[in-house]
This record gives sequence, structure tokens and C-alpha cells, in this order.
Amino acid sequence: MDGVDFLLGGIAATGATLFTNPLEVIKTRMQLQGEMAAKGTYEKPYKSVLEGLVTILRNDGYWALQKGLAPSLCFQFGINSIRLGTYTTALEHGLTRSADGTQSIWKSVFWGGTGGFVGSALSSPFFMMRTHLQSQAVAEIAVGYQHKHTGMWSALRGIYQQHGIQGLYRGVSVTMPRAFLGSGGQLAGFGYTKDLLQRHPLYKGQSERLVSILSGVVAGTVMAVTMTPPDVVATRLYNQGVDGKGKGIYYSGVVDCCVKILKTEGVAGLYKGFWPHYIRIGPHSMLTLFFFDELKSVRNKLKQKEAIR
Repeated sequence: MDGVDFLLGGIAATGATLFTNPLEVIKTRMQLQGEMAAKGTYEKPYKSVLEGLVTILRNDGYWALQKGLAPSLCFQFGINSIRLGTYTTALEHGLTRSADGTQSIWKSVFWGGTGGFVGSALSSPFFMMRTHLQSQAVAEIAVGYQHKHTGMWSALRGIYQQHGIQGLYRGVSVTMPRAFLGSGGQLAGFGYTKDLLQRHPLYKGQSERLVSILSGVVAGTVMAVTMTPPDVVATRLYNQGVDGKGKGIYYSGVVDCCVKILKTEGVAGLYKGFWPHYIRIGPHSMLTLFFFDELKSVRNKLKQKEAIR
């Protein structure tokens, strides 16, 4: 097992997050608007990705689009260092391939999902803090429960002082299956597409970078479709306020949250924020996996030079 792959996976994801965090902010707010309300009974300050962007710029300013960046970078580094490192290790040892040597979708889902499952469990507090900070807005465009943190350390200190470690991991029961589905689908889609393209006659003469980009686009699409419903539930559970005992004021858990969303908002409620999620996850997936491939290429070249010496 090459520990460097784990580090490179985290670095690649943080690089991508610098570009895609504004879409994460819009997605979070779209997932929270109309919470526990039937369609057509509430105002929608975020009607679309473009209108959401304009609304935030007009009311909150440019830097509001980068709210929650610090915990977002920490979350992405934590989850991706583990999931990409785990998947790459399995890939290099042939654990993702079928008996005929081709890439197995189900084995790829297993290893990619397992890495995401573990990584999300360890990084869960950063997901919570990111959600709290990204939902914060001026009163005119505020949606969801508004927390009073002034930054990541303020959020970490406040949550821990009031509710301890358990408070920081509230909602982890949904973020782990969320990550398993999203990570498994993304890495299986990426690995399978890349393997398919590399074996296709049309691939001859094409650059590795082009194949990585195309595979990343496919992976992002798969990830957005499989991940949005549990992502909505995770956002709701993490962002809700809590009582003096640390219990959620809206939802008691994953099942209760799903039932209440379906009853009041319908199936469409589970797909709120899909388009900013899709628009974000595509570039984010592509950039993360592209950066990861590039970093691994640099690592391999350095290893070759070292071996020659």
C-alpha cells in the first residue's frame, strides 16, 4: 500500500473544491428552502442556479459564495484521501477487475464505496460545520435554521461545548450511506469508462488527459443521480436546530426525515438542489480525478528517476 496515494487524493479534492464551493453554497440553500412546506406555499429566493448566484451576490456579496470554504476543504481532504487512496490501492492490486481482466463495475463500487463510507464517517463534523456556515444569509434570503457561528472554529467550539462529540457526529448515519452510494458510483463510473475507452480502437492516439476528463464527466453524472436524495436528507439533518438535550427540532432521524419530506414536499423534495449539485459535481468530479491522475503521473515519474539513480 502506497500511503502517498492517500495524500494525493486529498490534495486533488481540495484543489477542485476551490473552484466548486460556490455551487455547493447554492445547492445547500436550494435544499433548505421550502423545508417542511408544500409546493407553492413558500417563497423561493433561489429559483435556479443562475438566479441563486445573482441573489447571493446582490444581497450577501461576493464572499458569501465561498461561505463554509474552510470546513469544506477539510471535509473534501478527509473523505477523498481515504476513498481515492483505498480505491487506487485496490485497483493497483487487481481487486477491481473481473476474471477476464476487465474492470468490474460491482467490485469498483465496493472498493470506492467502502473508502467513501469510512472517509465520510471520519469527516462528518466538517460536513456539519460546512452546512451550518453555507446556510447562513441575511434575513431577506435566509432559508432553513440559521446558526450563529462566525467561522469554522466558532462552529467547532460551540457545537462541542453544547453537545460534545456526539453533537459533532449528529447526522453521520445518513452521510455514510450517502458517501457509499456517491463514491461507489463515481469511482465505478470513472474506472469502467476509462478502461472501456483505453481498450477501444478510437482511443489510439488520444491523450491520457482527454480520457481522464471524459471518464470524470461520466463519473460525475452517475454520482449526482445516486447521491442527491441522501444529500438532501443529510443537509436537513445537519442544519436543523436542536433542543437542550441535543435532539433535532424537526427530524428524529433518517427515516423520519425521509417520511416528512415525502409527505410535505413529495418525491421532488428529495431532489431539491439537483441542478446545482449536478453542475457542481460534474466539474468537481472531473477536476478531482483529473488532478489525482496528474499527481500520480508526477509521482511515477519521480519514482522512475529515483530508480535510474
